[in-house]
Amino acid sequence: METKNIIIVGVGGQGSLLASKILGHLLVGQNFDVKVSEVHGMSQRGGSVITYVRFGDKVYSPFVDKGAADFIVSFEILETARWLEYLKPEGQIVTNTQQIDPMPVITGAAKYPADLVNKIRAKGFKIDAMDCLSLAKQAGSVKAVNIVLLGRLSHYFDIPEDAWQQSLAACVPKKFLELNRKAFELGKSS
Repeated sequence: METKNIIIVGVGGQGSLLASKILGHLLVGQNFDVKVSEVHGMSQRGGSVITYVRFGDKVYSPFVDKGAADFIVSFEILETARWLEYLKPEGQIVTNTQQIDPMPVITGAAKYPADLVNKIRAKGFKIDAMDCLSLAKQAGSVKAVNIVLLGRLSHYFDIPEDAWQQSLAACVPKKFLELNRKAFELGKSS
């Protein structure tokens, strides 16, 4: 199988590292060679975070080149726009529509760009955008946005749901497992 590339982008504290851990566990369980690389950046201060997940028969590097990502999974819509150059022309975006103001917007030096989903779509990108924050709240915690996104991402993979559930159980603390299962289902069914 040709190597597939997923880029997970967001803002520090949104759970992108757990999402990449769950994806890595899932893909190893499907007998793929998997490489995961985390670039934290200013993650502890709400800055950009990017994680690369690569899988296939044999993967030699954990990094994804510009124009090579099959998927961008984004926790915040401006982060989607920031990483578009990494997506293949036929690639798929799965994104949360949540907006988190970056520092230039907070200080008044810039304005948050309006209508980003439609602007991205108008450029010809395939974008699956949904309000993951509302679904996470419905599941029981705003911190479950990452799992809602994984539920939505599962539409694009021919991997049985029980394998996704096994990876959730392996990577999520037991006391939060039911909440995360609900978040996954809400993302998958929306």
